[in-house]
Amino acid sequence: MKRFLLRWLARWRRTTGEQPTHADAAAVHDMAPMLDCDEVMRQLWDYLDGELTPVRMAAIRAHLELCKRCYPQFEFERSFLDAVARAAREHSNLDRLRARLVERLRERGMTEA
Repeated sequence: MKRFLLRWLARWRRTTGEQPTHADAAAVHDMAPMLDCDEVMRQLWDYLDGELTPVRMAAIRAHLELCKRCYPQFEFERSFLDAVARAAREHSNLDRLRARLVERLRERGMTEA
């Protein structure tokens, strides 16, 4: 029930643009350690891939539920991964798809790390 209420509160705050309160942070802190935005952004891809410990996954999920700064980036990256997965299912030549995707990203100024 507590998790449901926190999610509802987080959605309400994102919708209305209100900042989380200290009470919100304290309630989330009871469930998982608090993280700052930089920590969350550094581990976002690992989070999306499900490659973190359960405690770290819960901490990042709690942060994203309350943070109106990080949530849009999370939504964008999740949508990107969903689009790539959809395209991979629809195309038989994955090497060609990857090459086209890398080419488009480079055209837009992205580089491979």
